[in-house]
Amino acid sequence: MNPIDALFTRLRAAKRPAFMPFLTAGDPDLAFTAEALPSLAAAGADLVEVGFPFSDPIADGPVIQASYTRALSAGFKLGELFKTVKTVTSTSGWTTPLVAMASYSLIWKKGIVAFIETAQQSGFNGAVVPDLPAEEADEIATRCRDRDFKLILLVSPTTAPARAEKIVKACSGFVYVVSVVGITGTQTSVAGQVEALLARLRKITDLPLCVGFGVSKPEHVKALREIADGVIVGSALVKKLDRATADRARAMKDVSELVRQLRGAID
Repeated sequence: MNPIDALFTRLRAAKRPAFMPFLTAGDPDLAFTAEALPSLAAAGADLVEVGFPFSDPIADGPVIQASYTRALSAGFKLGELFKTVKTVTSTSGWTTPLVAMASYSLIWKKGIVAFIETAQQSGFNGAVVPDLPAEEADEIATRCRDRDFKLILLVSPTTAPARAEKIVKACSGFVYVVSVVGITGTQTSVAGQVEALLARLRKITDLPLCVGFGVSKPEHVKALREIADGVIVGSALVKKLDRATADRARAMKDVSELVRQLRGAID
């Protein structure tokens, strides 16, 4: 069984949602990423979403855009990321599932099958592909299912019902539910805006529904824990990385502490 499926099976039985922090790969460098992944797992992450830096990020707000720029300016290379992640996931005792957040152009450039195989070999269990239209997802969805590699697409509050059905049909692992209209970043509230969307999606899919975009505070997590199968936090954590160049230890401590606080809101 894919570790993502195993995770949600276990958490559904425990009646609690998954906590899923987002981390930009290569910010400030891949050595930091290699250290951060086990730190996030130790702090309570159930699954970690790893952002693949891209020059034209899709739907990402200024915090994640700046993080991607820092990683690319430092010489980020996709091949080196896969090697780095493999050093982490091949260690004894590693059990935390990983998903890539990758633009489809990166996957297409490498080749769908080659990307999936390399990602799996390095320890990734699936990929969130934010810019893949449902109408063009058949090939990659088939390839992913053939290799038990999860494909996760996004559904937003403005997604039409017919289109939402196409999206969730292409998904495996879980569905990424966008809580707000707009880009990533911190928000004042999230649950009220997404509750109706979750209710609609539960009528058309049994896949876990994980909420992201704008989730940044313990009170957001508390509001979502009763209605979502997973809670995804990105910008609030990535913002802590802007000080990593000057003070790596402080940045690592800040990221880990915020993960503990947010995970504590679930428990």
